[in-house]
Amino acid sequence: MNDLEQSPVAGKRVILGLSGGVDSAVAAILLQRAGADVHALHMTNWEDDDGYCTAADDLQDARLVCERLDIPLHHVNFSQQYRDQVFEYFLDEYRRGRTPNPDVLCNREIKFGVFRDYAKRLGGDLLATGHYAIATVVDGCGALFKGADKGKDQSYFLHAVSAQALAETVFPLGELQKDEVRQIARDSGLPVHDKKDSTGICFIGERPFREFLSSYLPAKPGPMLTPGGEEIGTHQGLMYYTLGQRQGLGIGGRDNASEAPWYVVAKNLDDNALIVAQGEHEMLFSNGLIGTDTSWIGTPPAGLNDDFRCTAKVRYRQTDQDCVIRLLDDNRVEVRFDQRQKAVAPGQFVVFYRDRRCLGGAVIDEIG
Repeated sequence: MNDLEQSPVAGKRVILGLSGGVDSAVAAILLQRAGADVHALHMTNWEDDDGYCTAADDLQDARLVCERLDIPLHHVNFSQQYRDQVFEYFLDEYRRGRTPNPDVLCNREIKFGVFRDYAKRLGGDLLATGHYAIATVVDGCGALFKGADKGKDQSYFLHAVSAQALAETVFPLGELQKDEVRQIARDSGLPVHDKKDSTGICFIGERPFREFLSSYLPAKPGPMLTPGGEEIGTHQGLMYYTLGQRQGLGIGGRDNASEAPWYVVAKNLDDNALIVAQGEHEMLFSNGLIGTDTSWIGTPPAGLNDDFRCTAKVRYRQTDQDCVIRLLDDNRVEVRFDQRQKAVAPGQFVVFYRDRRCLGGAVIDEIG
């Protein structure tokens, strides 16, 4: 399934989201080779000049790529929209003691929302990005499939993008492996061919996470308790911990305790208590979950209160897990897994698949 073959681009104006990294730069090359009229659009989403975010360097790299490929570069600032539609959600989830994933919201609200609208004003027929995924049309409806590179597939982060947007999108890297992308960049003399992949969230950058979050949300230390209620330490603020976390607890060795590692197994917001347990404790595992704010790519695969089988993952790097899903009212879903799942974190996303096709996903709200 070649994405450029499924969505012919020859003679069409394609507005490419050019980040300044190697992936979107190679996407530009492939679009040019396919005969597209490529225009690059670089967006700025964060303006705080504190030395951690690389936005200025990325814009300069985007300029160098466009000069090398002789394509026009447009620049747009979506910082306010990002703060309103993504960052405030990010902070609100942490206030609730949850662990959000802003990349999903950034794709839906920014890259395939206001960015897509801006691309249309530039005369774009299609939108393109350097994501490792495949967008195509199935039975007249936009559809999303996993990228061929299992280690780089980004369909998890794209599951909330609408079918309408996917029908007008091209992912040129969908059938490529990462090493192939870097080879194309080297062979083409791109200045970013060996640029390190970006990781994490731009507005946090390389700084310590706690340092960043504490500048927006006041930390409230509290007791660190075992499931039996024994106080064994003090946490620095519930927002700094996620379920299943092992590192950074500061518990160390304890008298009359085994050497098994300690894990975060629950948060008690009412008492501001962090619950920790040793080893593969029962509280680390769950048989299912309730998801809210469900996003389906196209028509839901079942009716209200109907069951259907598929696979799902509750974190980006997880392998697909067999499950049964039931659609509930208020845009909720109930997910029951064939095998118990470890460290399912409210605020993260559960994403549904059938083979390589991504069906959609939901925000993890309750676990059980």
